[in-house]
Amino acid sequence: MKQFLTTMAGVFAGLILFLVGVPFLLIVIAAGATRPAPLPSDVVLQLDLRTAMTDQDVQNPLSGFGRRSNSVMSVIETLKRAEDDRRVKGLIVRLPETGMEPGSADEIRLALKRFEASGKPVIAHSQGLYQAGVVTSTYMVGAAASEFWMQPGAALQVTGLAVEDVFFKRFFDRYGVEPDYEQRKEFKNAVNGYLHSDYTEAHRTAQLSWMNSVYTSTLGFAAADRGVEPAVLRTRLEGGPYPAARALELGLIDKLGQLHDAQEAMLETAGDGAELVELSTYARSVGSSEGSGPVVALIEAEGPITTGRNGLSNPLAPSAMIYSDDVAQALYDVAEDDSIRAVVMRVNSPGGSDTASEQILAAVRAVKAAGKPVVVSMGTYGASGGYWIASEASAIVAQPTTLTGSIGVYGGKLALGPALADFGVDMRELGVGGEFAGAYGLGSGFTPAQAQAFSAMMDSVYAEFITRVARGRDLSPARVDEIARGRVWTGAQAKALGLVDEVGGLYQAIDRAKQLASLEGDIRLRRMTPHATPFQALEQALGMGAVSVKTLAAAAWVLGDPRAQSVLDTLAAERLQGQGHGAVLAPTPVR
Repeated sequence: MKQFLTTMAGVFAGLILFLVGVPFLLIVIAAGATRPAPLPSDVVLQLDLRTAMTDQDVQNPLSGFGRRSNSVMSVIETLKRAEDDRRVKGLIVRLPETGMEPGSADEIRLALKRFEASGKPVIAHSQGLYQAGVVTSTYMVGAAASEFWMQPGAALQVTGLAVEDVFFKRFFDRYGVEPDYEQRKEFKNAVNGYLHSDYTEAHRTAQLSWMNSVYTSTLGFAAADRGVEPAVLRTRLEGGPYPAARALELGLIDKLGQLHDAQEAMLETAGDGAELVELSTYARSVGSSEGSGPVVALIEAEGPITTGRNGLSNPLAPSAMIYSDDVAQALYDVAEDDSIRAVVMRVNSPGGSDTASEQILAAVRAVKAAGKPVVVSMGTYGASGGYWIASEASAIVAQPTTLTGSIGVYGGKLALGPALADFGVDMRELGVGGEFAGAYGLGSGFTPAQAQAFSAMMDSVYAEFITRVARGRDLSPARVDEIARGRVWTGAQAKALGLVDEVGGLYQAIDRAKQLASLEGDIRLRRMTPHATPFQALEQALGMGAVSVKTLAAAAWVLGDPRAQSVLDTLAAERLQGQGHGAVLAPTPVR
């Protein structure tokens, strides 16, 4: 009977798959087969930064389905191709009204400056900049343009940088919730909101330190691009907020006008017959190209770091996750490929599982052992676990505002038993084996023996982290401990401390890889970022058994998909881990 029910459930899943999955696959296949319309002979590109941006392209085809988004990587790579395209006459950038992630803004600013250096104008248009998040980063991107326009009547509110944290201690005290956490060390403040009712001195010091560094950096670049002294620009901006007309009088922007006015001005400059084309449309039209010359691999990794494989652990989870199996395998593939001379690994991560981070770092070592340099390019984040996987790279390149370091660990739990007891809910636990077997139960805090064992584990993870950084950065463990202790640094600060080799973006990292591999001239940049296919992601999303897998395979065979049989042989699902591990995770800053 049980086998019959299992079979029927599989058949039912197969029918659902046929009715839902096959149309989905047809849509995906049709979208991939559709050829973009040919480009006009003269185009003005338009880049809209108001939509949500990831650092890298969506890796999970289901989680990204139906959503329009830009990625920093796609923007900068497309603009680089446009530099040498004679059809492209200029660029219009639509700015968001609030803050951008600082590292993303730094990378896009560099791309705009390279585009302008090729002799093509850039107009940045704003419908207002409002004091939310790191709005100075958005202003910095606008200041990098040839002309900075603002809509009449809009406001320019770029007066500083502020963050707001929530502290739960008094709430927990009132309702009997007991936070039981270990931190290594005093600057590892990700759980301070559970443990305190205000900033600790260390938390306040670290927070203000990276905020001042980001603020100073963004103002410095904006001032250089506007041709004024940083102190003058700072005084003017902090004297706001201003209406657009006043911002123009103060020289903070160049022109007032509607978006249509800016578009017409750029089209007039481009010449008769020029047409506006969205950057994403242009990217599809020109496609991608490896270039020519020796091969340098590009491997991208974005999001929290966890064990498992993309699309097979939880295909409907956010696409921005770093799955250690996938990234490690990509690195091992590079180590074994004789045609690849070097690797650039793009990292944009606040951290995650220590064991997953170590799996990736072991693969980095394998690439280096094969005689191939590994250069890490950091986006907005390269912190905690994100720094762990970079720590033994041949070189690390970070943006001046990248948040990195956070060399530390935390872990623990919230004991909810006392709070629930007040509402008549009692938590009881039974267990066999050693005392630590029930350590992660939420009914009560750690026992003294459990706390001692857990603390020893936190000490061990922290010591391992220190060892890897000391080895990778050629520093003494004592020096690493001095600048570690869980503290977040910006890329500019990390460079001075020896945690980063160079301040810059993706193309600076590529140049460093070429230098380390003794390569000259053009190179072929081969993207080896692991991606889940629509077929794999859909299969796992429906949780199919053998019968429904066969149904999908048959449907795929009808559609001519050669991957159908191979999926039958390679299906695997791994659960996310980490409940009992230390989390090497950095706090997330405001954007």
